[in-house]
Parts: sequence; structure tokens; C-alpha cells
Amino acid sequence: MPQPADLIITQAKVYMAGPAYPHAEAVAVRGQRIIFTGSAADAHAWRGPATRVIDGQGGTLLPGFIDSHFHLLWGSIELADMQLGEVTSLDSLAATVLRFAGEHPDNPWLVGRGLRYSIVPNQQSLTRHHLDTIIADRPLLIFAYDAHTAWANTTALRQANILTDGKTVGPNSEIVRATDGQASGELREPGAYRPLLDLIPRPDEAKKRMMLRRGLAEAAKVGVTSVHNMDGDMEQLTLYAALEDRGELTLRVYCPYSVEPETSPEALAEAVTMRRTFGSDMVRGGCVKFFMDGVIETYTGLLLDDYAGQPGNYGGALFSTEHFNAMAAEADRLGLQIFVHATGDGAVRRALDGFEAAQRQNGRRDSRHRIEHVELIHPDDVPRFAGLGVIASMQPAHVPLQTPDDPDVWPARVGPERWGCSFAWQTLRQAGARLAFGSDWPVAPQDPLLGLHVALNRQPWLPGLPEQRQSLADAVAAYTRDAAYAEFQEQAKGQLKPGMLADMVLLSADLFVVPPDEIDQVHPIVTICDGRIVYEA
Repeated sequence: MPQPADLIITQAKVYMAGPAYPHAEAVAVRGQRIIFTGSAADAHAWRGPATRVIDGQGGTLLPGFIDSHFHLLWGSIELADMQLGEVTSLDSLAATVLRFAGEHPDNPWLVGRGLRYSIVPNQQSLTRHHLDTIIADRPLLIFAYDAHTAWANTTALRQANILTDGKTVGPNSEIVRATDGQASGELREPGAYRPLLDLIPRPDEAKKRMMLRRGLAEAAKVGVTSVHNMDGDMEQLTLYAALEDRGELTLRVYCPYSVEPETSPEALAEAVTMRRTFGSDMVRGGCVKFFMDGVIETYTGLLLDDYAGQPGNYGGALFSTEHFNAMAAEADRLGLQIFVHATGDGAVRRALDGFEAAQRQNGRRDSRHRIEHVELIHPDDVPRFAGLGVIASMQPAHVPLQTPDDPDVWPARVGPERWGCSFAWQTLRQAGARLAFGSDWPVAPQDPLLGLHVALNRQPWLPGLPEQRQSLADAVAAYTRDAAYAEFQEQAKGQLKPGMLADMVLLSADLFVVPPDEIDQVHPIVTICDGRIVYEA
């Protein structure tokens, strides 16, 4: 008899996510590793007196979801602020703000997160005057769901000394001014709203750890066992490692060093130190993150052609071609994986050009550089992903699922002539690109089942446009096997087979039988990370 397992999940629809042997009935775990996959009958051989056995009751058992675009610390800290994702009107915004203000009378600032751009009718902009009518005697700062735009009331603008001051802001940022020259209240990109952020008290280490526990608990509940963090530095990675040491880290974190426009080439040494210092199965460094542009919703995404109805407006970028090429080549020379936020087709092309220049300078290697978002792409650039070995890291829940009548402003910004190249998942896949899916939490909800729902149910915005919806097998792979590949971990996780890390999620139903339009009703029953049950319904 083999040495008994610590845990057996049996009577499940085990989707192994491997191309050769995709299905089984049971999985056995000892320690942090899978030791058996196969039939329910054969799993009995691994059972001992101390083995815990979980009856899967016919639900799908998947590799743990790997969220390929996540903001763990940022999202966790935001949980203490006003949550505005369900707000749909100015009246409901007012009710939410006033309720929060009454519940937090001692907060020096009132901060809200997650507001949709469509809050004001007819695609008009929210202004400080709207916010002043809600609350005028306390500073109020509200962020759009994507954190690329903020809105502030007059008190907040005055305290930050930007109501009338014409100070210079960061690249590709704007303090929107009204006709009288005063700030309208709309602040586009971090370079514009950073003066307000600098006035808000920062959480201490104890508060960060407390909020991280909340964020981790939410991730475990939705079956996420690994994340590719999209912001970071040595301090943040050290915080995760401390949680690992305490046994409190319930998912695996791959964390980059954030590169700003002012970052020097020499500063990339910190990313190398992060890779050398943190290389456990739970906490890893070894990558860098750039922001090439902003977002299409606020005209800060970089396009190759004009925004619809905005002649001469191509958006903007944080890095010039020459600056990015130099920094990317140095990061590549150091053996670092590069993540680049690029939403517009101009930003995508600039990132691809930079990766190509780095290959010419340093030689080709298995770099697996990535472009994050790829919301709009020019057809000429589609085959370059496979040609350069670049991964398309995309977020299904970012796509307006309905017709262009949806209040989401994104489709109107690019215009119908570019809808066929928008969020082009299947176009990229058919051209040989490898896709990795994620949520961009807290920009969108963590729940991978929501992402799967959008991926499977998306419809073209107009008849005759390319079909971009995904098969279930491809979408699951983008959250598991291919997401592991996107962080050089395909030999350790992302599939259920002996020897792999024991990261799994047991779902409430058979995912491959549930109708696609009901996928978002499925939910995790058990989440296991590193062989440990981290969530149980």
C-alpha cells in the first residue's frame, strides 16, 4: 500500500487541464503536492486513517485559478473605502456618500472607489459641483473603477492647491479645467490626482496586514490560488513574504518592480534583487511593470488614429519610443520578464516595437514578455505576438458584454470602424498568440467565473464582426495552464497531475454541462492552495 494521502477529492469531474489526459474522477494530495489522479476506485488505495476525503458530488475540480492581472495590496486597502461599483445614478451616489460619511465621522478624507464613467447622463462628465451638492464641508475624492480618473469636490481641490493653481502634472495626465480656468473636478491619470493622494493618511503596517487578510479571504472564496501582481517593489514583496512566514498567505504571488517614467536604468537592479531574494513557491520576484498609456475611456490610451469625433486626438503615452526601447532592452538584458500596460493600438505597437528592439540588441531568449490589456489592436500587429513570443494578458470582464447601446463609453471612443479589432481574443488566438486571463482586481471583481461567463457569452457588437467568444476549454486554459506558462511556472502548477503543486478549486456543478449563460451561477465549494484548504463553503 502506498503512503497514505493527506487529502482525497473523489466523485468529481476532474478537469486536469492537460492536453493528453484531460479528465479523471479523483485526486490525492500529500503535503504540498498532488500524488495521484485517476479513478475513484483507484483512489481508495491512497486512503489512510488520517486521510480527509471530500465527496465532489459530481462538481468540476479544476486547477486553482491563476489571475494573471491583479493588484493584491492596492485592492485590499481599497476595501476600507466607499464601494461604488453598484452606483448607477447621481442620487444613488449621494445616498452612498452620505451614508459612508455618517458612519465614518472621523475620517479626514472621504474616498470612494469603483465608479462607472456613465454616472452622469448623456456621457457628460462628473464635476466638483455635482460632488459639492452631496457634501461640501469635507474633502471628497472618488475614483473611477479603473483608477485612471478621479473626481474631487471643491474642498479637496482647494486643500491640494490645484483648484486655481496651474501647476505642471505628470506625463499623459490632466487636471481638467472649466472655462473659467478653475479645476472642473475631473483629474485624469495619477499625475493629476497624486497631489490629493499625498494628503490622505496612509495605512500603517498593521492596517495593511489586516486589509490583506480580507483581500486574501475574498480571493480564496472565488477559487483564486495564484496572482500575477501588477504593481510592486521590495517593500511590497517583503510584506507578502512576512505573511508567508506566518502561514497567513493563502495564494501565490508573482510580483514585479514598478517602472515609472522617472525610473533610471540603474534602479532596475532592485528588480534583480527581488528575484534573487524571493523565489519560494509562494512569493516570487523577477519581473518589471511599465505603463505605456492610460485608458481609452478618458482619451489617455494611445491610438494610431484619431479618437472618434476628436480630430487630431491620438491620446498619449508615458514613455516615448526611444525611452521605452532603452529601458526594455536593459530589463531584458538583466533577464527580467516585462509586463506592459497598453490599451490603445498605438501603445500595443510601441510595446511590440520595444520587445523587437530588445531582441535585436540582446539576442532572442525565452523571455515571455507580456502586454497587459490589449484592448485595441491594429491588424498588422496581430501576428507579431506569436512571432515575438509575446503573451497577450487580457481581462474578459473589461469587455462591454451588451450591444453598443450599453452605457459603457468605451465603444463610442474608438468608433464602429474599429470594433472588429477590439478585445480581439480569438483573433489573437487564431494567429498563434498565447492568452492569459485575469480580472484586474479591484478594477473588476475577482471572480474568475464572471470572467469565464463573459468569455463564453460575448457577442459581436454589430453583425459581421469577428466572433471573439472563447470555448470553455480555451478560457479555462487561460486561467490555469497558460496563465502558469505566463509566469514560467508551467512545470509546477496550472494542471492536475502527480508532482504538481496542490492548487485546486472544487466547483458547485459540472462546468462542462452547465449552459454557458449560467456559468456565473457556479461557485467554489472548496479552494486548496499548497495542499491546504483555504476556503470551504
